[in-house]
Amino acid sequence: MTRIALVTGASRGLGAAMAVALAPEYHILAVARTVGGLEDLDDRIKARGGSATLAPLDVTNDGAMQHLCLSTHDRWGGVDLWVHSAIHAAPMTPTQMIDAKDWDPSVAVNIEATRRLIGYVEPLLQARKGRAVFLDDDRAGRAYFGCYGATKAAQMALVRSWAAETQKIGPEVRILAPQPVPTALRARFFPGEDRSQLTDLWQEGTRLAAELAAPRD
Repeated sequence: MTRIALVTGASRGLGAAMAVALAPEYHILAVARTVGGLEDLDDRIKARGGSATLAPLDVTNDGAMQHLCLSTHDRWGGVDLWVHSAIHAAPMTPTQMIDAKDWDPSVAVNIEATRRLIGYVEPLLQARKGRAVFLDDDRAGRAYFGCYGATKAAQMALVRSWAAETQKIGPEVRILAPQPVPTALRARFFPGEDRSQLTDLWQEGTRLAAELAAPRD
């Protein structure tokens, strides 16, 4: 039976890097808004001898995500792995100056889409005794990170509650802590940073994928 890995936020950054690293062992169901990024990902996956199904969708589009999950059930019966890396990174700003145009999409992507997807994807994971994987970030509470930090922290609070609730009954929920990598998200936060000192993105994707394969403590 083909093992299926659903990767939301797969077109760039750690989502793409993990999708490529997982491709030799899984058929990748790659979800992202950026068609060009998904096509580049597909090329990388094929270069490693893997295969992918590309789904150019916005995770905030509730109807589209429901349809995707139903189609996934009809085609494969479930998924073995869900990697959720979709994130909205609002610009850094003083807390009192956070604008609705930055706050609203941050809530929509980081909190609301995560809440809905947990409900939609959990039956797919249960069908195959699968695992869900999320990427942690400790910037909540730092100066000028109010919008991103608050919504990312809320996302992780949802995830940790889900992990506690499913510890005995499944699905397994894993939270990984990535090393700093030169992503577009990080460049927005630290524009003058020496990126040569950061961990290579593709190497970090490989490390995180290997961490998933290791027994859980």
